[in-house]
Order: sequence, then structure tokens, then C-alpha cells
Amino acid sequence: MKRAVSISIGSSKRNKAVTVTLLGEEISIERIGTDGDMEAAALKYKELDGTVDAFGVGGGDLGALVDGKWYPFYSVQPMVKYVKKTPVVDGTGLKNTLEAQAARFLDQEIGDYINKMGRKTLIPVGVDRWGLSTCFYNAKYEMTYGDLLFGLGIPLALHTPKQLKTIAALLMPIAGRLPYEWIYPLGEKQEKRDPKGENWFRWATVIAGDCHYIKRHMPNELPGKVIFTNTTTPEDVEFFRQAGIKYLATGTPVLQGRSFGTNMMEAALIAISGKTRPLTHDEYAELLTKLDFKPQLQELNP
Repeated sequence: MKRAVSISIGSSKRNKAVTVTLLGEEISIERIGTDGDMEAAALKYKELDGTVDAFGVGGGDLGALVDGKWYPFYSVQPMVKYVKKTPVVDGTGLKNTLEAQAARFLDQEIGDYINKMGRKTLIPVGVDRWGLSTCFYNAKYEMTYGDLLFGLGIPLALHTPKQLKTIAALLMPIAGRLPYEWIYPLGEKQEKRDPKGENWFRWATVIAGDCHYIKRHMPNELPGKVIFTNTTTPEDVEFFRQAGIKYLATGTPVLQGRSFGTNMMEAALIAISGKTRPLTHDEYAELLTKLDFKPQLQELNP
């Protein structure tokens, strides 16, 4: 049986293991959290290196791919310092393929509702999700990117991919060298609420992006909104339901009540491909078509 493992510096409370059949092949998919301990994550990679088919990097990104330009997160790189044999990915491949379908999917499924409410999207942090950030803009949504506010604490909003690209070129060489916990919640901090930017959450009809950023910063009540995210647990779904969210869409499939992160599903695709390397954009797209992977939609508050 194939095996794909995501080792995450996120909370161990979100751990999950399932066995699924993809393209006629059984595969074990497992997420292991280390509660913000990067060295523990590195040692777990070392322990499993060469014994599994593919690794995902969870709870952090190795870097951000912005319109084809790669910006490393240097503080995350040590997580994979011991990996010598097993291919390792952080979800970038699926962020630029699967997530790029988000706007088209929502327009097909609930376009009338969105048009009635207003074609306005908030992406709390878009620099590391270029496919998501550009697909809504290209689909004629009004956009707000909160990278400066939610990522760096600077109360300024961005409104076009061009602005996002410019900010990335200016700030990512610096931000990429900061301790990762300065820009992304790790371990127990993922469970803590820190509401901010309420006016932008209420302005938007669609809120898209990282589940931790959305949950951490959104107001307690957001009735009628649409969320497009990933890596949702049953607890996350109930949180959004209680907040009044109308529709919840996940970019990755829901497997046994849980949607896994893009890094996990990217590792799973490598495992079933039989290749011992990250796949190309075209190879991911071909596998996604064969698997009929597409976002999934739940109506939380009819």
C-alpha cells in the first residue's frame, strides 16, 4: 500500500489518518502535528525518510510562488534538512492548479446567490496562494488582499494581483527571513482567536484562503457569507456553522469527515503516480482530471 505523510508544525489536535482508494490503488494518508516544534518535525521526517512514498510539509510553507517567482521561507527550510530520499512538497503545486478553479466552481454552483450578495472577495493572505488570488480577480470579483494587515500587522489593504506581486517583490526577501511564527500561528496559537479587520470581513461576500487565518481573525458572527478554504475538521465546520456562514467550500476533497491540506493531497498524488519527485503542473492537472478532484460545497445554514 502506498503511504503519504504530512508532518506539520501545527497543532496535534488536528491529526488524522485515513486509507482511501485512488485510481484503483489503496493509499494511507496521515497528518502528524508537532505543536509548533520544528525540530521535532525535522526528526520525524528523518525517522520516516525512505519508508514512505511522499512527504507533505504542514503548518508552514517552504516558500511562496508568486506569478512564477519563488520566494523561500528560510525559517521553514530546516524542517526538511534531514530528508534525503522521499520527495517532499508543501502544497504549492495544488495551490496553482486545484485552487485556481475556486471562482469558476462557486459561480457554477451558487453564482446567483453570490451575484445577489455582491461579487466581492477577501483573501486574508494571498501571496502564497497565487492561483486562488488571481482566479477571483480574473472572474471580475472586487478584491481585497489582507497580506499586510493579517500577515504583517500593517493596516493597509491591497486590491489587485499587480499590487500583491509588487508587495511580494519588496517584502518577501525580508519577510522570508523572519521567524515563521511571526507571520503564521503555530501550535496552540492556531486555536486562539484574534479578531481584526472586521470591516473587510463584513464587506466581502466570499472569504477565501487559509483556514487558520480565517478562523483566527474573523468576527464571531458572519451571517450569509461564503468561505472557500481547506484543511477543515468537523470542529471547524461547526465553528463556521455557529458563525452563520451560509456556504463552506473546500478546495481538497472531504475524506471521512475531514478535508486535508494541499500539501497532504499533493503528497498523495505523488505517491499514487509512482514517481519519486514532485510532479509538474501538467502532471498534477492530468491526475486531478483522472481523479475528478474538484472543490466540495456544503450549505451550513439553509
